[in-house]
Amino acid sequence: MNKIKMKVPLVEMDGDEMTRIIWKWIKELLIEPYVDLKTEYYDLGLIKRDESNDQITTDSALATIKYGVAVKCATITPNAQRIEEYNLKEMWKSPNGTIRSILDGTVFRAPIIVDTVKPFIRTWKKPITIARHAYGDIYKDVEYRVEGPGKAELVFTGENGEVRQTIFDFKGQGVILGMHNIDKSIASFARTCFNYALDLKQDLWFSSKDTISKKYDHTFKEIFQDIYDQEYKLKFEDAEIEYLYTLIDDAVARVIRSDGGFIWACKNYDGDVMSDMVATAFGSLAMMTSVLVSPNGYYEFEAAHGTVTRHYYKHLKGEETSTNSIATIFAWTGALRKRGELDEIEELIRFANQLEAASLKTIEEGVMTKDLAILSEVVNTKVVNTRNFLVEIKQRFDELS
Repeated sequence: MNKIKMKVPLVEMDGDEMTRIIWKWIKELLIEPYVDLKTEYYDLGLIKRDESNDQITTDSALATIKYGVAVKCATITPNAQRIEEYNLKEMWKSPNGTIRSILDGTVFRAPIIVDTVKPFIRTWKKPITIARHAYGDIYKDVEYRVEGPGKAELVFTGENGEVRQTIFDFKGQGVILGMHNIDKSIASFARTCFNYALDLKQDLWFSSKDTISKKYDHTFKEIFQDIYDQEYKLKFEDAEIEYLYTLIDDAVARVIRSDGGFIWACKNYDGDVMSDMVATAFGSLAMMTSVLVSPNGYYEFEAAHGTVTRHYYKHLKGEETSTNSIATIFAWTGALRKRGELDEIEELIRFANQLEAASLKTIEEGVMTKDLAILSEVVNTKVVNTRNFLVEIKQRFDELS
């Protein structure tokens, strides 16, 4: 059979642990037999990031700017335990945070809905999309460990002199965290969210904690409201959709009581946490799509979950695993579809759509990994291991095509 030809390469960002294993199998079983795959490859596994002093992460983001579309495997963000485990030079920053800062985009995460897997929240009938600001906050923070008494100050040195504010007078040990954001990125985040809501014709909610954070969070609230009033209010009215600002604790209560079908915009850290909550409540962390949309027209598709460390170490021991690969498959299909759209390759778009359909059909017919089997409404489920799940999807894909 003739493979589908690509015109422009994808930026391929490989990752860590069990997801790295799955990544290789997806390419081997589900993509390379059908697509003459062209990628510019970057190994973002923790070992390679350490060897390059994390330069490879920056290089992969710059390649995304060059080619326009990237697909990324899950990666480790190291903590103290990982430094020892991998004998790292230092505690490298989150690769996702680095890439997002360079691309200055918004991350949209939405659950993958399967008819036979019902959400834990019984009122949810439609997908909830999390829009996560992809710049600043703790992902670009500065931290300091206080080892004894002293005064911590926030100092800004501008053209007109210096401004100082006392953070805290320490009497003993403690810790300090410094975060920043910029109006330009917040405005870009707001416009991307408003445009995405208009594209989907769904209501947009934005939440923060401006009652407590009267400068940082209030700036987000103010910029969102100003842009909405000046640029989007009439467009939203014409589309018969709404924009709502509310405090994040109120937003959580509203989300739980809702029936879904809207976009929930969050600051960077909030979006990180809430996307996992929404994914889990819809069924599984491995059933969540994630795409970074840059205002300059760059796209980075990835799975919204981690590297599945526990399964990886079982795999290394030769033990059987049953790891859900759906989100990683959908990262590939999302990137290939977007590449097909940009390059006007209808065959590539059709391939991505059919692979997604085959993946969902496999689950709906009762063949699935262990995490979904406990949630499925199918009476007699067939639980399969990690690789065999991909084999089952391949069989159904071949039937559909």
